[in-house]
Amino acid sequence: MLKLRLSRGGTKKRPVYKVVVADSRFARDGRFIEKVGFFNPLLPKEKKERVGLEAERIKYWLGQGAQPTTRVARILGENELMPMPANGNNPNKAVPKKERNKKEEDNKEAPKAEAAPAAEAPKEEAPKAEAAPAEEAPKEEAPKAEAAPAEEKK
Repeated sequence: MLKLRLSRGGTKKRPVYKVVVADSRFARDGRFIEKVGFFNPLLPKEKKERVGLEAERIKYWLGQGAQPTTRVARILGENELMPMPANGNNPNKAVPKKERNKKEEDNKEAPKAEAAPAAEAPKEEAPKAEAAPAEEAPKEEAPKAEAAPAEEKK
């Protein structure tokens, strides 16, 4: 399968990437079919020297069935060569896991607390009108039942 992907170059801690078309079975920095651009992540996003792409060749390879990796798809989307990928920003990723778990627990408890009174209120209103006579009858029977065992114990 053909892939549009990044091939790493540059020195230690100073990466520079080539955007290449390669068979997915080849090594990341190994053999490739064609170089179609470059990407320098060390430059600020505003500089046009950060990304260089050959639009015609990329469109050709996409037409031939080459699939971009997620990072290349994002780069192509930013340069309007294809639609932006659906998966995007995850703001919770930067929050420490313990704090994230606390927020999730708070969010789970809040809907339960809100839903419980709302669910109980309609149930209480309807049974009160119907159950009022039924509640009185057991109360009268209950003292008799309690009184009888008390008399037996004496």
